[in-house]
Amino acid sequence: MKMTRHATVFGAVLGWLLLLAMPSRAEDFFFKDGDKVVMIGDSITEQYLYSSYVELWTLTRFPNARITFRNVGIGGDTSPGGNGRFKRDVLVHKPTVMTVDFGMNDGGYGGFVPERYKTYMNGLQGMADQAKEAKIRVAWITPQPIEKPQQEPALKGYNETLEKFSAGVKEIADNNQGLFIDQFHPYLQVLEKGRPNGEGKPITGGDAVHPGFPGQTVMAATILRDMHFPKLVSAVEIDAGTGKVITADNCKVTDVDAKADRVQFERQDGALPFFPAGAESILKVTPIRDELNDYRLKVTGLKDGKYSVLLGGKKVADFNADQLAKGVNLAEVALTTGPVADQVKTVVATVQAKNDYYHNRIFRGVTLANVPDWLAVDAKYVEDKRQAAVADRMAKLPEFDAAIEKALQIKPHLVEIVPVEK
Repeated sequence: MKMTRHATVFGAVLGWLLLLAMPSRAEDFFFKDGDKVVMIGDSITEQYLYSSYVELWTLTRFPNARITFRNVGIGGDTSPGGNGRFKRDVLVHKPTVMTVDFGMNDGGYGGFVPERYKTYMNGLQGMADQAKEAKIRVAWITPQPIEKPQQEPALKGYNETLEKFSAGVKEIADNNQGLFIDQFHPYLQVLEKGRPNGEGKPITGGDAVHPGFPGQTVMAATILRDMHFPKLVSAVEIDAGTGKVITADNCKVTDVDAKADRVQFERQDGALPFFPAGAESILKVTPIRDELNDYRLKVTGLKDGKYSVLLGGKKVADFNADQLAKGVNLAEVALTTGPVADQVKTVVATVQAKNDYYHNRIFRGVTLANVPDWLAVDAKYVEDKRQAAVADRMAKLPEFDAAIEKALQIKPHLVEIVPVEK
């Protein structure tokens, strides 16, 4: 029996929703301690937005794991291009794992052309063969749909072509024992929910092909979900009546001082929440922040009334006793002010510095730099100089990785739950 397109879409979205309902464990996550990750793709990858978000969510969730990320996206590239530059851009980093995200340019921005599809598939398979030979685990990512400015259904025109190319990505993943990541259909669902029939202003930012912060956040979140990213940051439950710590999941709780009308303790988390700055508008359509950050606080036994929660002496939110007894997710407010927000900002800055250095000073600065035609220089001389410059600048990358590692060291902070000041 042949499945209709609507049945295929429904099945993909249903699978995605079921995945959201399933608790993920750290050991199920695709990236592992010690992994060296290379992310290859076209201009959407080269923007190093979604790739940085994947990196930051991973590092803040696993601050003690040593995982490094390198982005080798090139604007205008296609899967044959990725296959052709595999040795130069991927193998040079000796990766243990990689992500592949091509397809946007491969389809030609028009109707489905079988020859284009065949070329696309050959390029993907070429990368699969090289990855297998190098013993690299691969996550195969579909292209995301475009968000068109005109008012029409999301799945129309070029997106119909991209959906067919996305089916090819699944075929490559299945045939080569890789991880298939369908970002096309979840992203399409966000577009259909946020702009029914294409009406209203664009919701993903950027342009139709290159999403801005909101769209790239959707991309990163979808990739992480299919990688079985664990949503738990940490969870604390305290009985104010007895001062007993009921739960301390992925954190340490010490120095508890509990009374019926106030509680304070030291909390040292084993992870940090994260959400990209500038992407808050997408939360009107999809609750990505809470779905990927469960930063839990539960306090039972408090007297009726309203309480302020302070982190490191800074007030982050007010809750009533019933809300605290049921448990609250502090991810949003903890990322706004206080010691958690301050540390996450430092981590973001160090990751940005590393990615800026690699992209500007090495990848674009040397590897892809052109020699002017008027400069008559021997090709071998140029290549030798290029390789020497790459090696020299790559030698400085461990310093950036070390700075990230230092920024990820989590210190304890004081948590106070006190009556709201009148």
